[in-house]
Amino acid sequence: MTQRIILGIDPGSRTTGYGVILVENKKNYYLSSGCIRLSSDDWLEKCHILYESLQQVIQKHQPTEAAIERIFMHVNPASALKLGQARGAAITALAHHKIVLAEYTARQVKQAVVGYGAAQKQQVGQMVQVLLQLSGMPQVDAGDALAIALCHAHSTVLTPFSPVE
Repeated sequence: MTQRIILGIDPGSRTTGYGVILVENKKNYYLSSGCIRLSSDDWLEKCHILYESLQQVIQKHQPTEAAIERIFMHVNPASALKLGQARGAAITALAHHKIVLAEYTARQVKQAVVGYGAAQKQQVGQMVQVLLQLSGMPQVDAGDALAIALCHAHSTVLTPFSPVE
C-alpha cells in the first residue's frame, strides 16, 4: 500500500494557508487545513509565528513531502519582498524536518485541479471541495493550500528541490 502525506502551503504576508492530504493507492483524502494569521507589524515576529505554527502542523501530521506556491513578481517590489520572507520562514520550517519540497506556479496548480490554468479562485475552491469530498468550500487561503497539495499529488513529472542536503 503506497501512502503519502502531503503538506501544501500558500504563503502570504498576512495570512498563510496550509492543507494536509493523505494520498493512498492514488486516492486523495482530506486530513487538515487552516490559516495562519500574521497580524503583527514586526516582520521578525511574523516570521517566528509562521515558523512555529508550521512546526506544529508538521509535528501533528508528519508529512512525507510538501509543496509550496512559487512566487510571481508583484508590481510592488516591497510586496514581493514580504511574500518572499513569509515563504522563507515556511521553507525553513520544512527544512528543519528535512521534508522534500516541490514548488508550483499558480497556473500549474489551477491546471492540475480545475483543468484550466486561468481559473478563478471560486472555481479552484469548488474543485477542492469536490475532489476531497468536503461538506463545504474551504476558506480561500486554506483552499489554495489544499489545491497546491492536490497539484503535487497529481503531478507525474515533479521538480522537487530539497532545502537541506
